[in-house]
Amino acid sequence: MARCGGLLGVAEDSTGRVVLAGAPLGNTGDASQRLRDILTTADVVAAEDTRRLARLARDLGVTVGGRIVSYFEGNEERRTPELVEALRAGQTVAVVTDGGMPSVSDPGYRLVRAALDAGFPVTAAPGPSAVTTALALSGLPSDRFVFEGFLPRSGSARRSRLRELAAEPRTLILFEAPHRVGDALADLVATFGPERPAAICRELTKTYEEIRRGTLSELADGAAAVPPRGEITLVLGGAPVTAAERPADDVLRAAVAGREAAGDSRRDAITAVATAHGLRRREVYALVHSDQ
Repeated sequence: MARCGGLLGVAEDSTGRVVLAGAPLGNTGDASQRLRDILTTADVVAAEDTRRLARLARDLGVTVGGRIVSYFEGNEERRTPELVEALRAGQTVAVVTDGGMPSVSDPGYRLVRAALDAGFPVTAAPGPSAVTTALALSGLPSDRFVFEGFLPRSGSARRSRLRELAAEPRTLILFEAPHRVGDALADLVATFGPERPAAICRELTKTYEEIRRGTLSELADGAAAVPPRGEITLVLGGAPVTAAERPADDVLRAAVAGREAAGDSRRDAITAVATAHGLRRREVYALVHSDQ
């Protein structure tokens, strides 16, 4: 089928396609040439905020060549069928959010799913991501992590969700609104404990970028004294695995050997065993290779 052709799943004829275009988090110097090209050539640009899109295009010195439509949480469900019709007409539809990659806690997923279900190709012009940027800057372990998006807005629902996440051994990444971050940190102290290491990342790549690192209690105290402003990404250290919970070295080695015997590569076996027991991959790797 033509709609499935090409290395990136992009049709070789005039069939419509969706392009998820990564936008700068704040510093326009991070914009790729592909983003510039997509803004110039796409038939339709679905923007989370059309005013921000106009500002971005102006800052990049490009002219949006196609039709601009708003595409945000409030109209995403209603507008998605309209965009699928544009695909049926052979048009390229680009999705651009206020910053970062579309569909990651931002508009885009509904269109991706609808386009794929209708047989149209979806590709990306990759760009910055607040998730991986904050993780890299946090100073916390980055080999295994979980992204949870936004916490529930109400206090009771938020605390309930945090109790479910408290035992997660992997580094945890959350988004939070500036006016709720103080309450969120207070709930994190209560559920994760005051000594859990964490980082507050705000205004990433912008003029007033700030990374606050410390324990949850320290960050909660700091947020109460000087409430963080700007877009917030929270990065939290994983729950520690106690000696009582950790299987013996021989048990871990045997688990890896069993997976290898079942057909897993050693790399996959080590990763699976580490994940199953909430351990760092490098720890299980060292155990397996120290026995050789």
